[in-house]
Amino acid sequence: MKLLIVEDEQKIGDYLRQGLTEAGFVVDLARNGLDGHHLAMTGDYDLVILDIMLPDINGLKILSSLREAGNRVPVLFLTARDTVEDRVTGLEHGADDYLVKPFAFAELLARVRTLLRRGGGPSLDSRLRVADLELDLLKRRATRAGKPIKLTAKEFALLELLMRRKGEVLPRSLIASQVWDMNFDSDTNVIDVAIRRLRVKVDEGFEPRLIHTVRGMGYMLDAPEGSAP
Repeated sequence: MKLLIVEDEQKIGDYLRQGLTEAGFVVDLARNGLDGHHLAMTGDYDLVILDIMLPDINGLKILSSLREAGNRVPVLFLTARDTVEDRVTGLEHGADDYLVKPFAFAELLARVRTLLRRGGGPSLDSRLRVADLELDLLKRRATRAGKPIKLTAKEFALLELLMRRKGEVLPRSLIASQVWDMNFDSDTNVIDVAIRRLRVKVDEGFEPRLIHTVRGMGYMLDAPEGSAP
């Protein structure tokens, strides 16, 4: 699942991105309100973690823009403002939850998972399926033909990206930015190694093969028409 963090405090933003990435999520981080507003309005996110006190556009305005546009993506406010009035204001603007700084990461992760179970965002289906390959996004489980596949957090995020973009050729640059949150370095083989390991787990011993290399372009996950659901 894909999350957006809008947080101008660098240490908190980096801490959240690292923790949620390690928990298996694909995470975008905006460090100011303007970037956060643009990403929230144009991106396809399952949940937004939103600071209220931002230096340009505050979190309340970003949330109001989302709701006025009819976007029901779950929003978790993360803020140092802890009065009852502040909480009420946030909830009245359409927030789904409200967590006060400082916070324990375990609590934040639990709240994130609870909000995702409720749904409401653009990606309502908690399961992805291609042929006999299935990904349970909430339980963080992968199976093929009913057999469990053990994946690392990065492998899960990579497989989720490939399955969400079924039939599309994904260049290495896009995979690098979406899964590893880095600019693609042509000298690194981290993506090729990850694809190779994922292919062993997903395709070895199964038919049809689902993960394909498109020479000179990137990678694609797809199944022939008529493959068993």
